[in-house]
Amino acid sequence: MIVSNYADRQTPQFRVLSDAQCRELFLAALQCLERVGVQVRNDEARELLAAAGAHLGPDDRVRIPAHIIQDALASTPRAFTLWDRDGRRPMPVAQGKVTFGPGLTCTNFIDPETGERRRSRRSDCTLTARLCDALENIDYCIGLGLIDDVTPQLAPVYEFAELVANTTKPIVAWGYKPQNVADIYRIATAVAGGEEALRLRPRFAFFATFETPLRHADNDLADVFWAAEHGIPVIYLGGPTMGLRAPATGAATMVIFLATALSGLAIIQLKRRGAPTVIGSAPQPMDLRTARPAYGGPEMSLHAAAASDLCRYLEVPFMGTGGASESKLLDSQAAMECSFQVLMSALSGAAMVHDLGFLDCADTGSLPLLVLIDEAIAMAKRIMRGIVVNADTIMMDLIDEVGPGQFFIAEPESVALCRKELWVPTLMDRNPYAIWHEQGAKSMEQRIAERLRHILHNHQPEPLADAINAKIQAILAEAEQREVRSAPAAR
Repeated sequence: MIVSNYADRQTPQFRVLSDAQCRELFLAALQCLERVGVQVRNDEARELLAAAGAHLGPDDRVRIPAHIIQDALASTPRAFTLWDRDGRRPMPVAQGKVTFGPGLTCTNFIDPETGERRRSRRSDCTLTARLCDALENIDYCIGLGLIDDVTPQLAPVYEFAELVANTTKPIVAWGYKPQNVADIYRIATAVAGGEEALRLRPRFAFFATFETPLRHADNDLADVFWAAEHGIPVIYLGGPTMGLRAPATGAATMVIFLATALSGLAIIQLKRRGAPTVIGSAPQPMDLRTARPAYGGPEMSLHAAAASDLCRYLEVPFMGTGGASESKLLDSQAAMECSFQVLMSALSGAAMVHDLGFLDCADTGSLPLLVLIDEAIAMAKRIMRGIVVNADTIMMDLIDEVGPGQFFIAEPESVALCRKELWVPTLMDRNPYAIWHEQGAKSMEQRIAERLRHILHNHQPEPLADAINAKIQAILAEAEQREVRSAPAAR
C-alpha cells in the first residue's frame, strides 16, 4: 500500500482537476442524470429509484433528481477495510491509501513455463494467487484469467476457490449471476469461520461493471444487490472509451463516467443504506487507427487520475487502473506503459488500482509482467514517501562535525539511515559492466523469468485446513450438480 498523504511531510502529488473543475463536472453529471437519465434494466432498481423520487420513462430510462445522488453520497462510507484470509491484517480502502492488484477475465494467458499464448486455465488462477502471495507490493488478488477448462457459468466460483486456497491476501471476486455470488460467499464463510466473522471482517470485495454510456444491466445489478444485502463490499466500475462511447474530450468522458457511476451508487445505497462501495473507471481512449481501446495510452492514466480527483472531491473511494500494456509480450513497451501508469496511480491517490498484468488490450494475462510491476510499485512507494524535513533529518551537527570536502560514508549516524532512506532494487541491475558480465550478462527479462520460476517453485502459501478444503470441494460439487439440473435437455 502507498500512502499519498503523510501527517509529517509533504509527499509528491498529482492533480489533474482543481476543486472548481471537480464541482463543475459534478454539477454537469447531476444535470445529465436529470436531463438525459440512465437506462436501468433491473426491475427492482427501477422500483427503488421511483420510490425515491426518480422519473421512470419508456425503454427503461430513469431520470434521477439531484437529491437522490446527494443522499447516496452522504450514506456511502468514506472508507472501509478488507482483511486477509485469517482476519488479522487489515487493508484500508480509502482515497489517499493506494492499493494494487491484478486484473480479471483475460481470455488468454502467457504460459509461465513455455511462454506460449494460450487460453486461460484453472491452474493459472492458482499460479496467480501464489505469485501475488509472494510479491510484497501486491496488496490484493484477482485471478487475471477467464478460466476456459471448467463449466463456463461456474468460472468465477472456481477462480475464487483457487485464490482463497493459494493466498492469504484480500481477494476481489466477480460473478455472472447471483448464484455465483452466493457460492463465493459460502466459500468465504467457510474460510472465515461463519457469517458473523465474515461480516465483521470482510475477506473479499465483489466486482461488477456498469455499461457505458449511461446504462445499468439487469444481471450486474442483481449481483450487486446480493452482495450488498450480505454485507460484501461492492466495487462498481465502467468506462467509457473516449471517442467511442463518449465524445472525444476528457471533460465529456468524465461527465459520462460520473453520471453512470453515481447513479449506480445511488441504486446500491437505496438497496442497502451504508453499503461499503467503491466506484471506478478504466477511461481508456480509442485508438484512432483501429477504434480499439488503448489501454497503454497516456489518456488512460490522465483520465483515471482525473476520476480519482472527482472521487476525492466527493469523498467516495475510487478504483483506477494501471499496470496494463498494449504490448503482446513483456518488452520495453510494456515496461514503459506500466511504469507510467503505476506512478500516475500512486500520485493520484486512488484507493484501489487494478488490471496489473494485462497485455494486448486486456486480452492476455502475464505473470512475468506482474513481477516487473511489483518492482515498479516498490519504486513508486519510495517516491511517495517524500522527504522528511526536521532537525533530525537536516543533521546540522553532523555536517558541522565532518566539515567541508569530507565523506559521510563511515559516519554511524548517517550509515544507520541508509536502508531507510535509499531504495535497493530487487530486479534491476546497478553493477559495473564487468561484474554484470561475470554474473551472466542477464537482461531484465531473464532476471524476471528467474524470479518468477523461483517463486512458483519455492513459495508455499499458508494452507487451508483439510476440513475447510473439504467444505469448498462440497460447495463446488453442489454447484456443478445445480448447473447440470438447470441445463436444457438435449434433443
